[in-house]
Amino acid sequence: MQKLRVAFLASNNGTSFRAINHAIIANSINASAVVLISNRRDSTALAYAQANGIPSRHIPTHNREADADREVKDMLLAHGAQIVVLSGYLKKLGPLTLDTFRGKILNVHPGLLPKYGGLGMYGQRVHHAVLENQETETGATIHVVDEEYDHGRTLATAIVKIEPSDDVVSLEQRVMSAECALFTDLIRRITEGEVRLPF
Repeated sequence: MQKLRVAFLASNNGTSFRAINHAIIANSINASAVVLISNRRDSTALAYAQANGIPSRHIPTHNREADADREVKDMLLAHGAQIVVLSGYLKKLGPLTLDTFRGKILNVHPGLLPKYGGLGMYGQRVHHAVLENQETETGATIHVVDEEYDHGRTLATAIVKIEPSDDVVSLEQRVMSAECALFTDLIRRITEGEVRLPF
């Protein structure tokens, strides 16, 4: 069976990218990591990709959004990406990339959507808001990316119970662990036909 060709975009560590690639290396999912793109030259995700023989490219976005959009789209096409995984990619995708890969771009959000999503809600900001509101549970949500932040169709959710002793750091760690397991399992389900995307 042909391997699913997965591309990744990451701004910093690319934790879900690493987890998925570990599953690929272990042959537990029928996929291949075809390219990693980062908007930051110093991102550790970029260094990880280079160290693991995954084609990679730094595409800066600051004050050049239209050019970056075209370059990202062209890079994804050049590597034959079938789906695109956003792993902590903190820039909004441009219209060329969104239109070319409509329905095939997936993002993981460190909270339960739609309540804790939207512009400015990322990373520790989500966990801080969850704790401030004295929620009893949070989690991770994987959704299809569209023109709005954290808006597209939800594909998978993992629930994380909030412990009385939790602070932002401990909650972030447990949600991140849930994100990695959830995303890896979703890629497996896509490769096995359980979840269908518009290929």
